[in-house]
Amino acid sequence: MLAASAFAGVTISSPAPGSTSASPVHFVASASSSAPIVAIRIYVDNTSVFLTSSSNLDTLVPISAGTHSVVVQAWDSAGAILKAPETITVNTTSSSGVAVSSPANNATVGSPFQVVASASASRPIVAMIAYLDSATVAKTSSASMNASISAGSGAHSLVVQAWDNAGTVYKQALTVNVGSTGNPTPPPSGAIVKSEIQSMTGWQDCSVCAGIGGNGPVTSLSMNQFQASPSLSGSSAKFTIGGGVKFGDALWWKQLGADDAATNFQYDLDFYITNPGVAQALEFDVNQGIGNLKFIFGSQCAVKSGVWEVWDAANVTWRSTGIPCGPPAAFKWHHLTWELHRTATQTVFVALTVDGVKHFVNRAYNAKAQSSQELNVAFQMDMDGTGTSYSVWLDNVKLTYW
Repeated sequence: MLAASAFAGVTISSPAPGSTSASPVHFVASASSSAPIVAIRIYVDNTSVFLTSSSNLDTLVPISAGTHSVVVQAWDSAGAILKAPETITVNTTSSSGVAVSSPANNATVGSPFQVVASASASRPIVAMIAYLDSATVAKTSSASMNASISAGSGAHSLVVQAWDNAGTVYKQALTVNVGSTGNPTPPPSGAIVKSEIQSMTGWQDCSVCAGIGGNGPVTSLSMNQFQASPSLSGSSAKFTIGGGVKFGDALWWKQLGADDAATNFQYDLDFYITNPGVAQALEFDVNQGIGNLKFIFGSQCAVKSGVWEVWDAANVTWRSTGIPCGPPAAFKWHHLTWELHRTATQTVFVALTVDGVKHFVNRAYNAKAQSSQELNVAFQMDMDGTGTSYSVWLDNVKLTYW
């Protein structure tokens, strides 16, 4: 269960946490809240280096070589403060050239994937082009690029090239591996399987705890099990969030019994929605508590942003995967499978398969320091600014772990 809502917070698209960049560093970030965002500020080592009155930013910031603490902080009109901290390293290479913040060299990504890059030189940069296998896939007439690129599975050559106004060429070349489409990796024969979870007794729910800081508005909600239609198994569960509360949230979860030994998980289900246009986000989670650490495998189809996001628990923020997720088609069953892994201290989002298309995510984030002993699955619905009620049906909900 997440303590922050799906619609509020700061998302840093570039640079990635723990990444190495050239100076100036290309910052791309956005903020959202139930009230309008009035400002976003970038702090480097507790010093303000950039301020905008917009709800998003895309800027280059000169930063000295070394490791630095970065915080992107936003304020809304109600006075709420939202922030996303991370640590980055600035290298000591020349300030002239192209710096690709994402993807990393030899990274495995899904399709489409984001290319985030910047260029700098002693003369003004007038153009940037991204080439995939020698074909032009993105262009810009500025010194920064943030483009979505589609590619088939396999290894690809990616070159980001820039020109200054004197015609000097700068470039950065790397290899990108695009994951194949297809089925999730089969679990081992000895894995534990919890099937048809939507029909189990003992589901819990709340609206207040699903909001910002675990203190959202009171929103009506309901869960009706054993639905014959719409259903694939003959026994789906209908989840409804009541109208009248703008950006209201509703969260349901089912405890399955603690299992400290489990380190691999597959969360598999079908979902059906009739009015996707009023959904802010649909959230699908697995939570495991072991001793003093809580591993939160939070994911959401951020409908309004159009991407799948995953939860960075230690930094209390959503991170975009670049995998598209616009409004899911109405009156149609959609199938998703999350492949997840944990280390001793981190949650790892391995891959997401949606409607038969597999995307390799390969994102790792530190676990949350919290004492708990549990294993559960969770589902959350968020309303958009219209506060319109809607329903989602879940079927064949299954957690496999080993």
